[in-house]
Amino acid sequence: MIEIAAQRQLKRLLAEDIGFGDITSQLLGGETGSAYIVAKEACVISGLAYMKYLFEVRGLQIDLHVKDGDTVAKGDKIADISGYYKNIFEVERTALNLLTRMSGITTEVKKLTERVKGVNPACRVAATRKTVLRFFDKEAVITGGGDSHRFRLDDLILLKDNHVKVLGVEEAIRRAKLSSFSKKVEIEVSTKEDAVTAVTSGADIVMLDNMGPGAVRETVNILKKVNPGVMVEASGGITDENIEEYAEAGVDIISLGYITHSVRAVDMSLEVDL
Repeated sequence: MIEIAAQRQLKRLLAEDIGFGDITSQLLGGETGSAYIVAKEACVISGLAYMKYLFEVRGLQIDLHVKDGDTVAKGDKIADISGYYKNIFEVERTALNLLTRMSGITTEVKKLTERVKGVNPACRVAATRKTVLRFFDKEAVITGGGDSHRFRLDDLILLKDNHVKVLGVEEAIRRAKLSSFSKKVEIEVSTKEDAVTAVTSGADIVMLDNMGPGAVRETVNILKKVNPGVMVEASGGITDENIEEYAEAGVDIISLGYITHSVRAVDMSLEVDL
């Protein structure tokens, strides 16, 4: 069952594209038939329930041949759709945009997660709030085996660099600890010294921002001696080319903005079945 909030977003996306009606597809009148969605490259599938909902909300029948998390090859059929052609075509672009974007995110996250787990099984790959379609982007990350990190600002107390500039490390953490007993406190730092201060001040999670793998390794070793239970996150400047170096440095979390803000959508198409 799709959450009500997701249903609203899906209907909004569809309404934005259709406007007052697809004037091209109206030319098809009452013609009915079928079409199918095919993968044009290998990928990991994500977003099927939302794609299915978009077609069904316009009265179409859709049969899925795969499930979220499945790896498909080029040429594999993803789904069959039947009903009025005009309805199929008015949904086509919105459904494909969502499916190909989510599958692109999931494919990338699965690849990164497998690389990280190969050198540090306890380390998690996480997203950030640098998203385009927040709910769907975050779910695609989870489908790929990653962690969504914060979904909204009220999920976690995360003291960023600008908060620290205003209050300082110790005062920022002190106020955060007083604000709520139920929320973990994470702080972003860019030096080993600030990281140590953060741990001794009671931070639950320390984010090492834009530090090289060598500096991260050294800092992790120090922080774990101060408090073995502290979680350490690496973020900034991390790519698919160097992510294993950060995992080997011993961090608990690696967060990457690009997996949601600039991921490449995979290639799929909808073809009329004649």
